[in-house]
Amino acid sequence: MGDMRSLVKMLMVVLFLGWIFIWIMISTDLYKSKWTPKLAKHESCATHSSNDVYCGSELCLFAYPEETNPTSKRMEIKRENGKGNNGDEPIGDSNGHRVDLFSVAKFRAFGLRMGYVGHYCWAFLFFPVTRASTILPLVGLTSESSIKYHIWLGHVSNFLFLVHTVVFLIYWAMTNQLMETFAWNPTYVSNLAGTIAMVIGIAMWVTSLPSYRRKKFELFFYTHQLYGLYIIFYVMHVGDSWFCMILPNIFLFFIDRYLRFLQSTKRSRLVSAKILPSDNLELTFAKTSGVHYTPTSILFLHVPSISKLQWHPFTITSSSNLEKDTLSVVIRRQGSWTQKLYTHLSSSIDSLEVSTEGPYGPNSFDVSRHGSLILVGGGSGVTPFISVIRELIFQSQNPSAKLPNVLLVCAFKHYHDLAFLDLIFPSDISVSDISKLNLRIEAYITREDKKPETTDDHRLLQTKWFKPQPLDCPISPVLGPNNFLWLGVVILSSFFMFLLLIGIVTRYYVYPVDHNTGKIYNFSYRALWDMFLGSVCIFISSSIVFLWRKKQNKEGDKESKKQVQSVEFQTPTSSPGSWFHGHERELESVPYQSIVQATSVHFGSKPNLKKILFEAEGSEDVGVMVCGPRKMRHEVAKICSSGLAKNLHFEAISFNW
Repeated sequence: MGDMRSLVKMLMVVLFLGWIFIWIMISTDLYKSKWTPKLAKHESCATHSSNDVYCGSELCLFAYPEETNPTSKRMEIKRENGKGNNGDEPIGDSNGHRVDLFSVAKFRAFGLRMGYVGHYCWAFLFFPVTRASTILPLVGLTSESSIKYHIWLGHVSNFLFLVHTVVFLIYWAMTNQLMETFAWNPTYVSNLAGTIAMVIGIAMWVTSLPSYRRKKFELFFYTHQLYGLYIIFYVMHVGDSWFCMILPNIFLFFIDRYLRFLQSTKRSRLVSAKILPSDNLELTFAKTSGVHYTPTSILFLHVPSISKLQWHPFTITSSSNLEKDTLSVVIRRQGSWTQKLYTHLSSSIDSLEVSTEGPYGPNSFDVSRHGSLILVGGGSGVTPFISVIRELIFQSQNPSAKLPNVLLVCAFKHYHDLAFLDLIFPSDISVSDISKLNLRIEAYITREDKKPETTDDHRLLQTKWFKPQPLDCPISPVLGPNNFLWLGVVILSSFFMFLLLIGIVTRYYVYPVDHNTGKIYNFSYRALWDMFLGSVCIFISSSIVFLWRKKQNKEGDKESKKQVQSVEFQTPTSSPGSWFHGHERELESVPYQSIVQATSVHFGSKPNLKKILFEAEGSEDVGVMVCGPRKMRHEVAKICSSGLAKNLHFEAISFNW
């Protein structure tokens, strides 16, 4: 099975590199002067010359713009309708003033090229937001770690499209053709479709700026769901040949989106919730043994009773190797959605409907690849490191394993935030499991000068257990075991099906219309055919593989569901779970003692990161991981890249959009 996985990965690499090669070549003289004429002489193009959109040579419209090609059939029709200029007469405005044709043409060409460059950004726009991507792991990325590239590409493309739109509005005003803004030409580019796409794009662009995205997340979220309409009008504006140039990233994104929908239709079994004194939550779900994930992974949650549409990502704190049947995430109470969830869980409810997507994370994560580990976290930024430490606990069960020394440097605003440290060790941990773990914790309380003399009992850690419901299922991979291989099957089968169907439709429906003298098949309809057939192929292929895999895993699902239903419901309990309250813990005494002994608490100061990193003992390589505020990440990165300590290897974990 490992050889098959490697073969599929190699095939994906070859296809992706071939696609990149085409993008590089279409702007070269070799493509323009040699390849394009040869493609134009191909029989299918020669006998179908009116259908220039489907000829490979027309993929490079910026080299041979159809609207300036005097032999173009569409240009001839535009001239017949009085909408084209044959290039022999100067353009004039409504007052009879002559406008220099060459200057206007250069200005218009500038606007065209702004649109072309923005289109290039779209060729890569959706790769970073394809969560179960087959491309990103090839370059060592995950969707969460590369979301910044989606943001950058979105800003650049929207700016270029805005310039493209403004230039053409000015051009049409100069040539007394301003009503072209609302033209929907059946045989040529639809200007109205482009105008609608631009209006939607501006709304999505403005609400995605940090001031809206972070402070008014719901406005950003709901406006961003207009991307479907944006794509439809955008494709009807640029046409099907340009759509095919950006098709790979859109195709992979919609396959991922539909599979995520299929996974989210199942209710996930929520086993328990820990309410921390720091107003944070740890939710524990049941999972099948086939769910494998690496440290620092995330899980998306959907709670219909809070919002019918919103999904939110949260850090996984459990280890898939150490905790075979459960998966835990930590949620920080920040924002309206998490505030409502906190209120729900703090009430007297005994069940909660939750759907999940994921988990998503890096394909591999070797926690013992360095001789020493320094983990730097700020606030809830320590949560990814909980999964790292738990993975080390699992590896410590192997007598021959060589574990790194671990220093956890964490900064909190308030003393009660130390409750995060209670999550480091699972409740069923034993002395032997942590005996080989060399862990040291340096905790800094930045806004308090000393330990509070009293603590409120209502702020003690509480654990709430939930009753299983008939529809609850453990979290499982959407395509079952070997999810990656079956995802490859979905991608390849749906794409080849798309090529087959588009060929049949073109040959037996589009071609007969296009072949008739004086007629051209509707420009917008052609683009709609591509989008429709692509969606149908994704739906058919994904559904068949999903149902087939579901049938194969039915027995295992029954057993897992039976196990979930047989869990005995426990009455919600409250106990002094946090080690810093000074209460005597009857349960989990081993983790309690281990954390207390390993932790040094510093009040009223921030960690001196430069001193801590430069004092890393030994000449062995030191892995430095940081997760927290941007200022902290940049400071650690600057220290590691200064060259003063050559044994520091930096890695940042960011969940900030």
